[in-house]
Amino acid sequence: MKKLLTAGLFLALLGQSAWAAFDVGSLMADLARHPGGKAKFVETRFLAVLDKPLKATGEMTYIAPDRLEKRTLTPKPELMILDKDLLTLERDKQKLSINLASQPQALAFVDSIRGTLAGNRAALERNYLLHLAGTPDKWVLTMLPRDQQMASFVLRIVVSGSGSQMRSIEYLQADGDRSLLTIEPVDGR
Repeated sequence: MKKLLTAGLFLALLGQSAWAAFDVGSLMADLARHPGGKAKFVETRFLAVLDKPLKATGEMTYIAPDRLEKRTLTPKPELMILDKDLLTLERDKQKLSINLASQPQALAFVDSIRGTLAGNRAALERNYLLHLAGTPDKWVLTMLPRDQQMASFVLRIVVSGSGSQMRSIEYLQADGDRSLLTIEPVDGR
């Protein structure tokens, strides 16, 4: 009985040390090693002014470290391309390009996605307080805006994932609206 208890305690301590080794730094290192790829997404937006949530579906492509394409297929085609600091939106044969370097709050918002995908801890910590919970196989990263002006729009951003793969991003806005983007890899990564 004593040997069984000692073995159980030893295994528990091993498990604790593995948990202790998983922190923001190790998560960012795992994410930084991910080469990118393609995924399908479902975006659900919950708006106080609407009785039902709005749903959009489409495909995303991430090319490390700083190119993200989000192609919405339903309910209406739309293309968003983020290439370094240039954000381009195309909808209904209209095209709009914005240099995010001149829009610090928009850049902070974009960096919540891009910084996480790239494992860029410095970019994330420049704009957010980070809190990590879970294990390498099932983690949740919560980001709280550092800037008061940003916090007047976004209360928190919660990114969930497994290993080096993001699985969902939830934005809770200061006005109570929220959106949930679920991501499913299509290339096995």
